[in-house]
Amino acid sequence: MSEKGLTDEFRFWLEISPDEEGLRLDRALARRLPQFSRTTLQHWLRDGRITIGSRPASAAAPVRAGERVAFDLPPPASADVLAEDIPLAILFEDDTLIVIDKPAGLVVHPGAGCASGTLQNALLHHAPDLAPLARSGIVHRLDKDTSGLLVVARTEIARLALIGQLKTREMGREYEALVIGRPPATGFVEAPIGRDARHRTRMSVRRDGRPARSDFMVLERLGPYSLLRVRLHSGRTHQIRVHMAHLGFPLVGDETYGGGRTRHLLTRQALHARRLTVRHPRTGEPLAFESPRPHDFANLVEMLRRENPP
Repeated sequence: MSEKGLTDEFRFWLEISPDEEGLRLDRALARRLPQFSRTTLQHWLRDGRITIGSRPASAAAPVRAGERVAFDLPPPASADVLAEDIPLAILFEDDTLIVIDKPAGLVVHPGAGCASGTLQNALLHHAPDLAPLARSGIVHRLDKDTSGLLVVARTEIARLALIGQLKTREMGREYEALVIGRPPATGFVEAPIGRDARHRTRMSVRRDGRPARSDFMVLERLGPYSLLRVRLHSGRTHQIRVHMAHLGFPLVGDETYGGGRTRHLLTRQALHARRLTVRHPRTGEPLAFESPRPHDFANLVEMLRRENPP
């Protein structure tokens, strides 16, 4: 999807390229639009939301180079979320994206037991045009007590494109984590994650879970602790917390997964979304953002440095 193919937030078109000549339409679309599942594309074809020229498109029909395939998407269902005047730390904003530096303690969107006071409530106050979008344009989340970078879409086309970047791993997300113990200098965890069978508010590594991979590198040894950089290849709930605990190196402050508190200097898990890279959905420009460690995290690292000089 390119800017020239945009007509409004829920309508766009693409042109069949010469190397797609002769493919079935459903296969050509699956190749061009990896952000949509095959099931979603089949539903749109069945419902007549995809057309070629003025005729409804057939999934099995071979396509010809130069044909224009038009999409008329259903607007996403909007939740009844109220706008609230909550301050936001905005690092970047245009008519397509908003990049936010989320503080620890701020829930991303309303859920069970938290109907207001969230990032989504704040976004709707800051940008009322987000109201028609699913979750007000939020395409990925951070745990309540994890700080750092989030990207929000301002149009449906941008939202779908960003979801596609997440699925194809084009969007880069790097975290800093302080863990208990001394893991190898570099490594990775590739272990499926699912809902814990005994504690429904927790996640765990389980054979029937969803695939998940986290790469890590030690940035600094701090006595019995290690400061890590962690890169996500997937985005499962509590992924870094679960994976590091699974290896035997739980995050400092993570009482849910065995980390406990460190002298009460940090009243949350020591996890910060430090760096975010994304391709601008409209211009194609590569964008990179960084967020320094927040004060509580930075102060703990400095204390451990003083106590554990090189």
